Amino acid sequence: MAVSADLGTRLEQLLETLVASGRYNSKSEILREGVRLVEEREKRLQALDLMLDAGLADAQAGRMLAGDDVFAELRARYGEQAPSE
Repeated sequence: MAVSADLGTRLEQLLETLVASGRYNSKSEILREGVRLVEEREKRLQALDLMLDAGLADAQAGRMLAGDDVFAELRARYGEQAPSE
């Protein structure tokens, strides 16, 4: 299935530069990799949405810990760490 896309001057130049460098064999190869990366990101976002939904359901059902308890456990586990500058 052929696909046509207007990438604009900047992205088109990037494709040409990447192909000319030998890193990729064709513009199509670059675009396929880009679509695969978007697919991976969408899967991670979907998983995050599911975790957020589960967390909200827990909160609505009253299955929560007090913030002070959580921070006390984190301090016990990791100790006091000064923020890095």
